[in-house]
Amino acid sequence: MVAPVVVAEIVRSGFVEGHHYGSWVAIDAGGAVLASAGDVAGPMLPRSCNKPIQALGMVEAGLGLQDELLALACASHSGEDFHVDGVRRILASAGLSEAALQTPPDWPLDDAVREQLLRDGGSEASVLMNCSGKHAAMLATCVVNGWPTATYLAPDHPLQQGILTTFQRMTGEPAQVAVDGCGAPLLSTSLTGLARAFSRLAVRGEGGIAEAMRAHPEYVSGTHRDELALLRAIPGAIGKAGAESCYVVALPDGRAFATKTDDGGARARPVVMAALLEKLGVTEEPGVDGAAVRRTGESVLLGGGKPVGEIRAVGVS
Repeated sequence: MVAPVVVAEIVRSGFVEGHHYGSWVAIDAGGAVLASAGDVAGPMLPRSCNKPIQALGMVEAGLGLQDELLALACASHSGEDFHVDGVRRILASAGLSEAALQTPPDWPLDDAVREQLLRDGGSEASVLMNCSGKHAAMLATCVVNGWPTATYLAPDHPLQQGILTTFQRMTGEPAQVAVDGCGAPLLSTSLTGLARAFSRLAVRGEGGIAEAMRAHPEYVSGTHRDELALLRAIPGAIGKAGAESCYVVALPDGRAFATKTDDGGARARPVVMAALLEKLGVTEEPGVDGAAVRRTGESVLLGGGKPVGEIRAVGVS
């Protein structure tokens, strides 16, 4: 394996007090590497960045969701009301209730939504877990095919086997199977393989996944998320963030960018992606709101409540 490199540094009052190590890659529409740093060929776990590819596997197995509900199948949602309502609509379309979900009970990702739920006396719930859209879509796919729903997370279930086949085709690489935080099978690929899969989604339009993500990006993340701000700043782009500081973005012309921070520090994720897009000239292209892209990568450090430093990309800008 190639060693990770410094991709971001923590600067406070002029002192570099720490570093984030990781890797990143940019590819063209044909899959050729335009630029890279660190390990972009070794297997890694993209976590929720896999969801749009998993959703494609479900569509190819007969899932009939459209529009915002298909976008929600690709989501790590914030738990806002429209997300939760959408998950319930997916389940209802399959004749299922929330009891069928095997997502672990959780709080909404969105801070304000979570705090309001606490004030209202609410509690953790499976439908609130950020992966519930994916799980609801998995269950709906099972119902369409007459497959058992109680075991839908088993790696040898026909649903998961179909997703595996699609995933390996889209990434162009063999996948190892792990377990994701939500309990679903988690498939490995390289950063380059992840970028390749998103490039193909963006250009080929397979399964309507890219179209749904472009039309309803707020369903893929949430109304206050940096991913949403980035996608709104780049017309036609699709993208997905994942746990452990994974991030992938593809442009409508097939160029794609994938990043991973080894320590999993989420604060470095948007910093590195914004710098990578600027490095490759995306922020200067017609129609792109370069200032908005750069804002998604701003990470200010405070001292006494006042700005005293930042997290800044290294070797990317």
